Amino acid sequence: MTSYILRRLLLLIPTLWAIITLNFFIVQIAPGGPVDQAIATIELGQQSGFSGGGVANLTSNEKISQIPGTDRQYQGSRGLDPEVIDAIKKRFGFDKPLHERYFDMLWSYIRFDFGDSLFRGSSVMNLIKQSMPVSITLGLWSMLITYLISIPLGIKKAVRNGSAFDVWTSSMIIVGYAIPSFLFAVLLVIIFAGGGYLDWFPLRGLTSNNFDSLPWFGKITDYLWHIVLPVTATVIGGFATLTMLTKNSFLDEIHKQYVITARAKGLEEKRILYGHVFRNAMLLVIASFPATFVGMFFTGSLLIEVIFSLNGLGLLGYDATLQRDYPVMFGTLYIFTLIGLLLNIVSDITYTLVDPRIDFEARS
Repeated sequence: MTSYILRRLLLLIPTLWAIITLNFFIVQIAPGGPVDQAIATIELGQQSGFSGGGVANLTSNEKISQIPGTDRQYQGSRGLDPEVIDAIKKRFGFDKPLHERYFDMLWSYIRFDFGDSLFRGSSVMNLIKQSMPVSITLGLWSMLITYLISIPLGIKKAVRNGSAFDVWTSSMIIVGYAIPSFLFAVLLVIIFAGGGYLDWFPLRGLTSNNFDSLPWFGKITDYLWHIVLPVTATVIGGFATLTMLTKNSFLDEIHKQYVITARAKGLEEKRILYGHVFRNAMLLVIASFPATFVGMFFTGSLLIEVIFSLNGLGLLGYDATLQRDYPVMFGTLYIFTLIGLLLNIVSDITYTLVDPRIDFEARS
């Protein structure tokens, strides 16, 4: 198993390289980059009268120093000084040839140096460190609650397949699955966060403004009070899928010959269910863990972070994409990809723990 893990770790290198390379060249040919946005900002300022005695009379460096981060659409160049455009390109690093920027990026990423944000005035690594705790909080709580509810519920539905309990729980699950998590989040805000009915829960952030002055038990209560609504909205998305996956996995195993044989020998139903069926049925659930994990940590929580004003990693990458903030875009993509690949390895290791008969070393 050790040599298998080492080979998988070595495969991370070409996989990361291929993903980063493909996205780098795709982004380079996409219109509306940071240079275009900076030029558009100056032109819009000139059209609105900002340049009367201002931008037009400034030097190139002074003009560039007044370019704020913006996501306004490019309006088309109308005779800007070429020196200004050259200074903009130099500021954002686009004065270098494409291949030179590409190899500089690869060398920096090997050292986990993602550079600085083009618009936020901070390093990409600091932005990721600031945003990561929010995404981890949402992801961990959502995964914990989802698995603690879905797996026992799925097992009970499989055991009582076709009963009234199975029918009405399936109806509830279908309704929950049909409601998008972001729509459910909006509904929670309207009902419980002062959106027109009750004002029980806060709408912004993970802690209150006076969090530092609270006693330790007050901090725990305040933290849990803030995450109730976003975690509830996030859980809805993965709850139905995992429950039905668990149920179907158990149904497939319950009707196999070894279960019939165990029952014929007089073994207790709980021992058959959790001693034999559980390990085999959980293989499919474990196989879905990496995708579920990454989805809840980043993709699934994006709109939840927007609705509840939570500055997480998903929202960071989304804003960077809108602003064409390339260092942040590639930095978050690199982290997402690395976490996903590492989780695939963890999933394989968990396979062997659940079912020792699986030997990846022998297969390779």
